[in-house]
Amino acid sequence: MTYRLRPLYHLGGYLAAACLSLICLLITAQILGRIVDQVATWVGGNRIGLAIPGLAEISGFLLVGASFLGLAYTFVHGGHIRVTLLIGRLPPALRAWVEVFCLVVALALCLYLAWNLYWLLADSIAFNESSYGLVSIPLWIPQSAMLAGVVLFCLALAEGLWQTLVAAIRDPHAFTIDDSGHE
Repeated sequence: MTYRLRPLYHLGGYLAAACLSLICLLITAQILGRIVDQVATWVGGNRIGLAIPGLAEISGFLLVGASFLGLAYTFVHGGHIRVTLLIGRLPPALRAWVEVFCLVVALALCLYLAWNLYWLLADSIAFNESSYGLVSIPLWIPQSAMLAGVVLFCLALAEGLWQTLVAAIRDPHAFTIDDSGHE
């Protein structure tokens, strides 16, 4: 399939990669801080106390961002798990319509999730909610990444649905899905 909004989905993928890289950088800094503290005690000095407060919580929020922002990118590249054992054996015309049905269900669920995430985000902003950990992080920040990722995923699903629907109507007998889940 050719996705017109592919650059937008790639942006989500790059942001997800940035979140994962930041997790790696923070954990590496924490490990290096512990090594420096250990070396300082070995040479008879005091611990310097190089630690990143709230690292587990910050890493968790970054992981949420990476997971949600990467949804659309993964979908357009055929990376989501698909079970084609059943529909792969169907005739092409029927397979096209089953694929349309699956995409409609996925899009409906994704839109429902986006709607509820929007209201969760609005409540977090209205009530000025923040995390309870060592570092108080406003919850609207990770929730915004969640909503952005789900909205991108909805766009990708809608684009995939449209293209599959066009293929199902125009030439359903030529409809195929390769191993990566692409038409």
